[in-house]
Amino acid sequence: MAERWYRRRGWGGAVVVAAGLVAGGCVGATGCSGAGAAGGAAGEADARGGDAVRLLRGAADALREAGSSKARTSMEMATGGTRVTIRGEGVYDYRRQQGRLKVMLPQDPAGTSEHRPITELLAPGALFMKHRGAGVPDDKWVRVETSTLSDGNLVTGGATDPFAAAEVLRGARTAVYVGRTEVAGTTVRHYRGTADLAVAAEGASAGSRGALAAAAKGFATARVPFDVYLDEAGRIRKVRHRFSFVNGRQAEAVAVASTTLLYDFGAPADVRLPAARDIFAGRIAED
Repeated sequence: MAERWYRRRGWGGAVVVAAGLVAGGCVGATGCSGAGAAGGAAGEADARGGDAVRLLRGAADALREAGSSKARTSMEMATGGTRVTIRGEGVYDYRRQQGRLKVMLPQDPAGTSEHRPITELLAPGALFMKHRGAGVPDDKWVRVETSTLSDGNLVTGGATDPFAAAEVLRGARTAVYVGRTEVAGTTVRHYRGTADLAVAAEGASAGSRGALAAAAKGFATARVPFDVYLDEAGRIRKVRHRFSFVNGRQAEAVAVASTTLLYDFGAPADVRLPAARDIFAGRIAED
């Protein structure tokens, strides 16, 4: 359902949702500077691969302790000579694993926007979308079971669920400490490595397990390269994943880069999921 909607946009014939190939550097919402050299005793300790892997596998737990934050997301894809970017902004409650994002769809080739921003509510096992269009009344929500999506909603919603992005790191297989740098004015430690989605699903919370397991089976590869930036409290300030999927319309895998920026920890994150009567039960139009 959600996948059909994004495919209908026709962005290079390859977009299931969103996003883009980033071969390095910063994406729209990152606000980062170049990585510096490792320094001090902390840097030397972080440089040990085993220590870095253990640290990153616990990054999601540090977010739970933080409680909540604001979030910005960016998802990019380049295919068929066309580059597509979808951006989002909102709040997230890590203890309840619920978030709210306003997702901005890309402009059409003429430079105008086809759609209003989509409001997305993220919850364990579910994605709710409002202003979905295609025959859905303005006051109704579309509900999607994330475990039924071939990417586990790491890509389909146009924004990766911030807590799911952190839980991908539970599958970290390799990690190296790159050095100290800054993200949005905050000093952070930069790590680079590769995670395994199947391993991440095994260690994930109940709310993320089904979605990550679906992604491990549905992506072209379960291996996910990542760059992550942790502050002094061990909280993720920025994480970039590079996913690879086949959307069914072409044999060649499509590379997607998803970047999540987390800031203003402790900010109120009052997320209210829609009542059953407010969820659209009709057929999604295929315009």
